[in-house]
Amino acid sequence: MKSQLQKQLESRLEQLVNKLGDDEKINRKKDLMAKRNAEIVKVQARAKVKNKIEEDNQTFLHYQIHLKYLIKQKEKMYIEEEIENRKATFYQEQLYNDQEIVPEFHVPNDQPPSLINDANDDRKSYNYDRLKAVQYAERWWNSYNPKYRKFTDDCTNFISQCLHEGGAPMRGYPNRGQGWWMQNNNYSYSWATAHSLMQYLSTSKTGLRAKQVSSPQELNLGDVICLDFQGDGRFDHNTIVTGKDAYGMPLVNAHTYNSRNRYWAYEDSSAYTPNIKYKFFTIVDN
Repeated sequence: MKSQLQKQLESRLEQLVNKLGDDEKINRKKDLMAKRNAEIVKVQARAKVKNKIEEDNQTFLHYQIHLKYLIKQKEKMYIEEEIENRKATFYQEQLYNDQEIVPEFHVPNDQPPSLINDANDDRKSYNYDRLKAVQYAERWWNSYNPKYRKFTDDCTNFISQCLHEGGAPMRGYPNRGQGWWMQNNNYSYSWATAHSLMQYLSTSKTGLRAKQVSSPQELNLGDVICLDFQGDGRFDHNTIVTGKDAYGMPLVNAHTYNSRNRYWAYEDSSAYTPNIKYKFFTIVDN
C-alpha cells in the first residue's frame, strides 16, 4: 500500500513541476504561478500516516503530506510550505481512491451577531513588535504552542497568538462578547472565531487596534488578512503577513490549513471560490 501511495505522490509532484494533468488543485496552483510570473523550480514532499482503519476488504489510510515548493519569481527564490491532509482508500490492498480532506471553515453557532467594543475601556498603550509576531508565526505555523489552548479550527486562535506575542494587549475578560482575550482556559469570540476577529479589528478603539486598507500592497509584516471564501458576508479564515514576494505582494502563514509563505489570495486552495472576499487590516500602535 505504501508503494502505491508513493507512486501516486511522485506522479503529483511531477505534474507540479513539468506538466498539467487532471489534478484540479495542482492546475490551480500552476495557473496562479503563471499569473504571478513565478515558477515552481522544485518540490519536496514527506508523507506520514496518521491513522489506519480496516473494514472487511477495505483499508482507509489518513495521512499527511508536508510539501515544500522552491519558487522562483524574477531574481528572487523562496520556499513555500503547506500541510495537506489526505485519505486513501484501498480495496483488497489496491488503491482506488485518494483525496484531500478539505478543512471546514465555519462560524460557531454560539457566536453573537456582533461584538461589544467599549471605547470607554482604560486605554492600553503598546508598541506592536512586528518582528516578534512574524517570528512567532514562523516558529509555530505547523505546530501548537502548549501555553495556549488548541482548537480544531485553529486559524484565528493562531493569528491571535501571533498578535499577542507581538505585544497586543488583551482586554474584556470575562465577557466573551467583549474585547479580545484568552484567560483561564476561556476566551472571547474575537480571539478564536474568524468573523468575530474581523469585527473586532474593524471597530476596536483601544487595546489591539487596526486600520482597514483597500489593497494587499498596503500591508506590512505582521498585518492581518481576513477571508470570506463564499462571499456571503461571514468571514471564515484569517492569515498573518510574514513576507513579500518579488512584486511586493504579501505572503502569509496560517493554521487549520497549515501553511507558510503562501500567496495571500488563496486561489490555489481547495476552499477557494470565485466569490471570495477579503479585508485587509494593518495593526495600529497605541
